[in-house]
Amino acid sequence: VQLQASGGGLVQAGGSLRLSCAASGRIFSANAMNWYRQSPGKGRELVASIGSRGTTDYAESVKGRFTISRDNAKNTVYLQMNSLKPEDTAVYYCSLTDYGFGLDYWGQGTQVTVSS
Repeated sequence: VQLQASGGGLVQAGGSLRLSCAASGRIFSANAMNWYRQSPGKGRELVASIGSRGTTDYAESVKGRFTISRDNAKNTVYLQMNSLKPEDTAVYYCSLTDYGFGLDYWGQGTQVTVSS
C-alpha cells in the first residue's frame, strides 16, 4: 500500500489549506484514514481520523477548524484546514490503518507553515 499526500504550503494566520492523501494497493475494506502532524521538538500528534463508514475523531486543538473527509471510491482522504494558526505549523502525515491485515501504512509528510 502506498500513500501520496499533497496540498501543504505557506499560508497566513486565518487562512485555509486543503490536504489530500491518495492510497493505492490492496486495502481491506475495514480501515481508518488518519492525519498526524509533527512540529520540531514535539512528538507526532493525531490530528484527525475517519473510519471507512465515516466516523470521525479530532484532536481538541483542531475541533471546529479542521474537517476530515474521504472518498472511498478513490481511497482518498482530505483534511480541510480553516482558521489556521501559527501553532498549526508542522509536517502533516497521512496514514491508513488496515484492520483486516492489522497494519499501518504511512505517506510522506507535507509541510504546512502558518505565518503570523
